[in-house]
Amino acid sequence: MLLINDLGRHNGALDAELRAAIDRVLQRGYYILGPENQAFEAEFAQYLGVAGTVAVGNGTDALELALRTLEVGPGDEVLTVANAGMYASTAIRAIGAVPRYVDIEPQSMQLDLRLLDAAVTPRTRALVLTHLYGRMADAAGALAWARARGIALIEDCAQAHGAMRDGRRAGSWGDLAAFSFYPTKNLGALGDGGAVASNDAELLERLRSLRQYGWRGKYHVGLEGGRNSRLDELQAAVLRAKLPHLDGWNARRRAIVQRYRAGLADLGWQLPLPPGDDDVAHLCVVRLAARDAVRSALAAAGIATEIHYPIPDHLQSVAAPGVSLPETERAAQTILTLPCFPELSDAEIDQVIAACRAAAAEHAA
Repeated sequence: MLLINDLGRHNGALDAELRAAIDRVLQRGYYILGPENQAFEAEFAQYLGVAGTVAVGNGTDALELALRTLEVGPGDEVLTVANAGMYASTAIRAIGAVPRYVDIEPQSMQLDLRLLDAAVTPRTRALVLTHLYGRMADAAGALAWARARGIALIEDCAQAHGAMRDGRRAGSWGDLAAFSFYPTKNLGALGDGGAVASNDAELLERLRSLRQYGWRGKYHVGLEGGRNSRLDELQAAVLRAKLPHLDGWNARRRAIVQRYRAGLADLGWQLPLPPGDDDVAHLCVVRLAARDAVRSALAAAGIATEIHYPIPDHLQSVAAPGVSLPETERAAQTILTLPCFPELSDAEIDQVIAACRAAAAEHAA
């Protein structure tokens, strides 16, 4: 079976580097908030072009802690999209706030900024802007909109490590930016991990306190809403080893998407937009009417696919009823994710293309 993301191949290529990083931690005997964590936070901040980063336990914690740092709380509303896997919604709900959903643009499948004014209310405190599938949303437009209304901007960069527009990385635009280092991400750990980035020193200090019980000093809780969410030294060391490879991996991901675009161009499917610097091709997502039939045909041909994501947040069983997001709902019925990871060979891409073309011909997709 050709996997959608072969982590064995991905990490195997770095076996010696990863083992050296892990051995360094084992020999030092310091496992939580030590020198590896501090070095990674500094190196990742330099890479992003921000004042600092605070490493935490996972990407969802990063979103929740970003909201808590901005003092968003019970009854407040947070604007976001409903097509990004429920992660932002989970963080918003965890602090007692209310997610207020905005529909997407059909081509990019990113938040449609034109709809923000209709969604905002006097209780709106923040906008979570998700850079979905590796492509940057309109961060400049979102920032201008938020600043004009006194609303905080949080970038959800879980799928956009390294994306850049107008000389600025994803994660350097908002008041805060949340990252995930889940193993499948463009920059992935060997377990869970996350980080929050910011250019605001005061916000960064609040974050450091909130990730560790709200401590102002050891065993001195001085800030409400704290928790235990810390990136361990082993994961920090692994991420330090991987960070120098990120731009090269992203370039290969773009090349893979371009090859798919060329090979599938005449099928009538909606293909990913041409990937530039603002797109790190975390996922290769196509749209087609006969999605389920084509997916079954690809599985029969030994090719794994996925749906990112099958149930929009506003249609989940825990969501309040009555919300209508036509573009989001249409997308969920037609999206299909094809294999895309840096070690995927041209021959394997061509195998996927051939199987897609055969399936499309059979099912008149």
